[in-house]
Amino acid sequence: MPTYIYETTNPKKPVRRFEVRQSMKDEPLTKDPETGEPIRRVISGGLGYMSKYNTPKHADMQRQMGGGGGSCGSGCGCH
Repeated sequence: MPTYIYETTNPKKPVRRFEVRQSMKDEPLTKDPETGEPIRRVISGGLGYMSKYNTPKHADMQRQMGGGGGSCGSGCGCH
C-alpha cells in the first residue's frame, strides 16, 4: 500500500505536511483526519533506482555474451 504526502492549504496557518498510507484505489483526502483542515495531496517524484548497468550498452553486451538477464529469463525475447 503506497504512502501519500498531504499538506494543509489554509493560507492563514503555516503549511504542515504529513503522510497517509492509502490504497491506490482510494480517492485523495480533502480534510485532515485529525484536525478537519482542508488539505491537498502533494505530487512528488517518489523513489527510483538507478544502476550503472541499466544502459543500452550493457544490454547489448549481455546479448553478445548470450546472457538474457532480467527476471523473465533469457528465452523470452524481450532482452
